[in-house]
Amino acid sequence: MLKLNQKEIVGIAALLIHAAKIDDIYSEKEKKIILYFIENNLDDNTLAKKIMNEAEILEKNSNQLLNYTKIIKDSPLKTKSEIIEQLWKILISDNNVDLYESNLMRRICGLIYFSDKESGEIKMKLMKSK
Repeated sequence: MLKLNQKEIVGIAALLIHAAKIDDIYSEKEKKIILYFIENNLDDNTLAKKIMNEAEILEKNSNQLLNYTKIIKDSPLKTKSEIIEQLWKILISDNNVDLYESNLMRRICGLIYFSDKESGEIKMKLMKSK
């Protein structure tokens, strides 16, 4: 569990939603992964749906990837790693990582100063455990 405040959770959830929508399919499976992330980072699970709605609105009204990554950039490596893992869970949930999704991950990793190598290792670990 990460130590995030509500605003950070909304921002990171918006990034997860953005990743989920990058292939133009925002599936129930992806929504469940995002909701699970939100619930695991809240002290009060009754707020999860509200935060999910806020994050969906934020993502819909913002076309700046930078807005989402600013929250993560100054976080400890462990936090970045956990967020990258959540992003990969979403992107591989449909068993198909397309060019846009791979490009998105490279851009996010660059913006938050997270190595492509570590990102790739997280992806492979998740794919093996499926």
